[in-house]
Amino acid sequence: MKYTFSRGGLQALSALLTAEGLAAKKARLYSKTLTDVSLAARMQEISVRHADRYAQLLALLGGKEREDV
Repeated sequence: MKYTFSRGGLQALSALLTAEGLAAKKARLYSKTLTDVSLAARMQEISVRHADRYAQLLALLGGKEREDV
């Protein structure tokens, strides 16, 4: 499905992409630095969810491939 976005809509999507990408990176970093195994696993799960949302938002803009965030 092809979408048409207004300038404001594109700016909002850009802000969401930035936020989701940053959240995914932070959660991944935390998962690698935490010493508690269960917390580290939970952070990894959170990282994956943010990366998935990033990929979904990118797909709205017509991006075909998932970028590694």
